[in-house]
Amino acid sequence: MIMTKQTTIRIPDEIADQAESVARVKGVSINTLIVDSLVHEIDKVRSDKQFVTKAKKLLERDKEIIDRLAK
Repeated sequence: MIMTKQTTIRIPDEIADQAESVARVKGVSINTLIVDSLVHEIDKVRSDKQFVTKAKKLLERDKEIIDRLAK
């Protein structure tokens, strides 16, 4: 079973209207369009070495802070 998480996002009216049109033409729900777009963006940043390096630094810093708080 795939776990899902519900969230609320605010989209400017013009983008929402365009997204609804794209979803209708593709024959998918807005939800599917948004999920597919997020998957595409995540795949894109995974291959971006600069992004990955920055993410690792941020996560290392977060871990250091958590470790200090745990003492």
